[in-house]
Amino acid sequence: MTNPASTGALTGLRVLDLTTVMMGPATTQALRDMGADVIKVESPEGDIIRRIGPERHAGMGCIFLQNNRGKRSLVLNLKQPGARECVLRLVKECDALVYNIRPQAMERLGLSYEAVAAANPRIVYAGVFGYDQSGPYAARPAYDDLIQSLVALPRLIQHVGGGRPHYVPLAVADRYVAAVAVGAINAALLHCARTGIGQRLDIPMFETMAQLVLSDHMGGHSFAPPLGPPGYPRTLSPERAPYPTSDGHISVLAYTDAQWRRLFELIGRPELPDADPRFADMSTRTQHIDEMYGILSTSMRKHTTAKWLELLQAADIPATPVNTLETLLEDPHLRAIGFFEPAEHPSEGDLLHIGTPTHWSRTPARADGFAPRLGEHTVEVLREADYTNVEIEELLNAGAAFDELTLQRSEPAYTHPGREAT
Repeated sequence: MTNPASTGALTGLRVLDLTTVMMGPATTQALRDMGADVIKVESPEGDIIRRIGPERHAGMGCIFLQNNRGKRSLVLNLKQPGARECVLRLVKECDALVYNIRPQAMERLGLSYEAVAAANPRIVYAGVFGYDQSGPYAARPAYDDLIQSLVALPRLIQHVGGGRPHYVPLAVADRYVAAVAVGAINAALLHCARTGIGQRLDIPMFETMAQLVLSDHMGGHSFAPPLGPPGYPRTLSPERAPYPTSDGHISVLAYTDAQWRRLFELIGRPELPDADPRFADMSTRTQHIDEMYGILSTSMRKHTTAKWLELLQAADIPATPVNTLETLLEDPHLRAIGFFEPAEHPSEGDLLHIGTPTHWSRTPARADGFAPRLGEHTVEVLREADYTNVEIEELLNAGAAFDELTLQRSEPAYTHPGREAT
């Protein structure tokens, strides 16, 4: 087995990845970028995210390619007893197991924490799923849109934008919870390294996102009894939006009193902080933020975006243009630092990988390796688990495990690389 990310901080650690779609794979992708060997256990149908977005071959869609780089694909039918035994055999040589189905389903599969820990007491058994298991929502299914709704994000967007509620236009719950999960898993791995003791981790989406939202918006409810309504007025202002210029839009965020005074001068209203008590300091500006943003929105229309950027930069006031997805891909800073990394996938051809944003002086994370074809590494991983060729053949014949060849023979829901997508 080779792991291209051999310099990462997690090099030498092995993760058994029983996750699908977005949140779980994003979690394990970060661990892989830090050097861990990630074995992705897939059903014979494959991770459903394989089929979403543009693709050169069916089952190798763009989102899958970006969230599964460098992982190894092992295909098991976990409803077969032989597959369950395979997982428990692999777990003995793993440092962490990550899953994102409901814990009740893991228990039905015979892969509860108790069963896995019996095979390896050092295992970090991490679940990223919907809800805290001690509450009434415990067994409910959870997806990004549903969690966004429960933590009020569509209502917040409706409040500031008018009209109907809308979801944040990215899988923000999946992505944020994945980031929290990575931190929790690494902390548990550190604890295990110090003590030799593993543990179960539950990283629920609802509670994690509720913490995120309410950390900004507890407002007066931080006190008992409440001193006012929930909500952070600045971020809830309908006027908090990129300002229209004479030829586009611009984002400006004066924060300190000194920055605000310089901004008042630039818009031709230097008297405001002294003449109008609503704008005297941060406290009063926050209380009257709608009026403040309204004044700026009107004033910014008199210059082009480029002119405002020049003036604001000279005045040391934070400001940026408003990118589109297309211009973000061409952003000069991202291009200069090599954020987008070209790669040539063995079956998918030329790709553009998203780089890792962190920099490490000794153990750099790396966005290398390639997303695996379904079942590409089944035989390889089983051999590493000391399965003999005869035992592997028995698993394949029994339908407990699948490699690329047996998947092609069984005609799965989509074709494999090398066969045209329909």
